[in-house]
Amino acid sequence: MIVREDRDDIAVLRIENGKVNAIDLELLEAMREEMESLLRQRPRAVVLTGTGRNFSAGLDLVRLIEEDAEYLGRLLPALHEALVGLFTLPLPVVAAVNGHAIAGGFVIACACDFRLVADGSTKLGITELPVGVPFPPAPLEMVRTVVGSRRTRELVYSGRLFTAGEAHALGFANEVVEPDRLLDRALDVAARSGAVPAQAFELTKRQLQEPALERLRRHERFAPEVARVWADPHVQASIRGFIQKTLRR
Repeated sequence: MIVREDRDDIAVLRIENGKVNAIDLELLEAMREEMESLLRQRPRAVVLTGTGRNFSAGLDLVRLIEEDAEYLGRLLPALHEALVGLFTLPLPVVAAVNGHAIAGGFVIACACDFRLVADGSTKLGITELPVGVPFPPAPLEMVRTVVGSRRTRELVYSGRLFTAGEAHALGFANEVVEPDRLLDRALDVAARSGAVPAQAFELTKRQLQEPALERLRRHERFAPEVARVWADPHVQASIRGFIQKTLRR
């Protein structure tokens, strides 16, 4: 699910989970395990990318409605843990967004320090509200950190998908790169940041992230309510309707 390749002391992590790299419990657990490994081994930097035409299309909604309440009860805490673990990893993390990054996939990219996006037909955005589900606290803070509060509201409420160029204008993408150059350029950015003394980078990153983490600590009180709403029968019906509409396209 997470395939690792080391390139000159830069860890390249590739998401490989089905056709669209959907996020499920096992992928989140694999991410957590990989973060723990990176903390032990301390490469200079990390590049996170996807497979084929998808970085990640977000949570596996089909599985979400097919599983029982126990699965949802484990999924949302695992999502929180994986996102915060990635966000606070004391290493430079570059997202090489090779394709569609939607909903949870968009949020994972926001948890990285830099985002390079492949030019072309890539679709990017956060579609939770059109699906009918509320945002857990961590995804909102990941997005807010990258694009700011006003644009977070625009993205969240509209659920609109953006092109790579539009995502650059929004502040999500640091660079838009030709697809065949994406990984090489991500490795260049990772090497540049990884050349900074590790203690200097880590302390600076902690200071930059502290406002978001402080907000997250305050907003964690919403987590139980979010879980309750996700499990509500009306919300589950909304998810089914979204899946059916998507499959008809």
